[in-house]
Amino acid sequence: MIFRLFLALALLLAAAPAAATPSEDLMQLADAYWEGNLRFHPRTATNIGDHRYDALLDDNSPAGREAERAWMQNLLEQVEQIDASALSENDRVTRTALRFTLESDLARAACGMESWNVDPLGGPQVSLFNMPAVQKLGSVQSGKDMVSRWKAMGPYIDQNTANLRAGLAEGKTAIRKAVEKVIEQINDHEARPLEEWALLKPLEEIPETWNEDETETFRAGLTAAVRDGVRPALLRYREFLETELLPHTRSDDNPGIMHLPGGADCYPNLILDHTSLQLSAEEIHQIGLAEVERINAEMRELGSRVLGTGDLEAMHKRLREDPAMHFSTRDEVQAKAEEALARAAAVMPDWFGILPEAPCVVVRMEPHEEKHSTIAYYQRPAADGSRPGSYYINTYAPETRPRYEAEALAFHEAIPGHHLQIAIMQEREDLPMFRRHGGVTAYVEGWALYTERLSREMGLYSSDSDLFGMLSFDSWRACRLVVDTGIHALGWSRQQAIDFMFANSVLALNNIENEVDRYIAWPGQALAYKLGQREIFRLRDHAKEALGDRFDIKGFHDAVLAQGAVDLKTLEEIVNRWVESVRQ
Repeated sequence: MIFRLFLALALLLAAAPAAATPSEDLMQLADAYWEGNLRFHPRTATNIGDHRYDALLDDNSPAGREAERAWMQNLLEQVEQIDASALSENDRVTRTALRFTLESDLARAACGMESWNVDPLGGPQVSLFNMPAVQKLGSVQSGKDMVSRWKAMGPYIDQNTANLRAGLAEGKTAIRKAVEKVIEQINDHEARPLEEWALLKPLEEIPETWNEDETETFRAGLTAAVRDGVRPALLRYREFLETELLPHTRSDDNPGIMHLPGGADCYPNLILDHTSLQLSAEEIHQIGLAEVERINAEMRELGSRVLGTGDLEAMHKRLREDPAMHFSTRDEVQAKAEEALARAAAVMPDWFGILPEAPCVVVRMEPHEEKHSTIAYYQRPAADGSRPGSYYINTYAPETRPRYEAEALAFHEAIPGHHLQIAIMQEREDLPMFRRHGGVTAYVEGWALYTERLSREMGLYSSDSDLFGMLSFDSWRACRLVVDTGIHALGWSRQQAIDFMFANSVLALNNIENEVDRYIAWPGQALAYKLGQREIFRLRDHAKEALGDRFDIKGFHDAVLAQGAVDLKTLEEIVNRWVESVRQ
């Protein structure tokens, strides 16, 4: 705690000296923000390939969070003092992006989600166990750093438990289903021999260049950290969940943040944080309902043509239950993903002028996370080139994984979706670091969803059957607008949300249940996808109308991708400037 408070003070002082011009002042603040962000969140540094903080974990104590909040508030006040009219166009984008980042970070921090959120997808029982996938061994010092970080995991888990205990005292609790899932995850860890834990996987990857003493010291240190630190802390966490929290959890009938003290006031903050739009929950709910109906009409047309029926319920039943439309083995799931990405990579130069240098690989989720995780996710490449972008696929229960969804999923998570956008952003050396590695959720997820339909224009779908996946995924994201606002602002139950998604998408029931639990744990995040996609399509239509025959899809895509993951209002300004430049 003392270290964190001292660090915050040092960062405040480091940001204080004035530079010669407003532009230099701004760049100094942008650098201060990024350096401070990495120090407060050392796992972020590791994820992008910056290994200066590999020995540390986030300080998740109340004192650590308060130090970060005070630092961000001070930095925001300095950003606001910079005269935007004295900046170039590019620097104005940086100022806007930095200001929005700080405002949204502060708004999210004010919600205090650490005091109640028991998260089956991103809690310490999952996130810490994912560290070996991004933190690799090289030098002997990297081994020492790993042992230090692994030793910090036990106290980190204990502090997580303390945060939830404090929230319980204030009447803040998670829903019962989330707590039961996390208990099950910890049970799964305990049932597995310690040597099979993901946290000890680095013992199989010790470089041959280490001598015997170095190897033995590392083995003993890492094993002790997991055996004597992580495992007992996990079991203490489980005991707290079972004996203290579970009897007081909210029922599935009251899953929304609106049912927590201060939750109704917090939800608009999270909407703005994730979407960068000034929209009410009610407005978003109505947009979602209209989008669901529009996409269902497309689904009926496709079903009549391909399946011989336009009845939505009959189509959903066949798509969900026909074994021929589902995978049989884990290997089939992986092979389909790899084939789709290879096909997409081959045509990228026809649609994009800027292409990333970093490759993207397909990776299976580890056993400790796959059962309760989403169907897939993307892990960005290391900025130093030491690790490629990774498309993580969930191969658990392959018979529940539809073949017709696999291509849309691959295009969203990897190419031309997340990997293209994030790798390009990281490789833009002319942008400040926070713009290369951060960004607004609505931009990042909106782009990925945009590419699902773009991939149809690119001729990437193998058959009409695969278009069912594209439409189902689009409806799934439209359903999120309805379900997220329904849960957190309109009082929907967990089952009500599951039923709505089951009726309006082709997702398997197990995936729907995991998705709804994700929306409960991450209020507002699910709104970003469809709202961001709609805005990118709107800007594209505007540009096509304004430019006519001079519209170039490669130029539009480069304009959208070149400035990083900005808020949607700034994106509109960027596209408008591109349109004007083409006109001239």
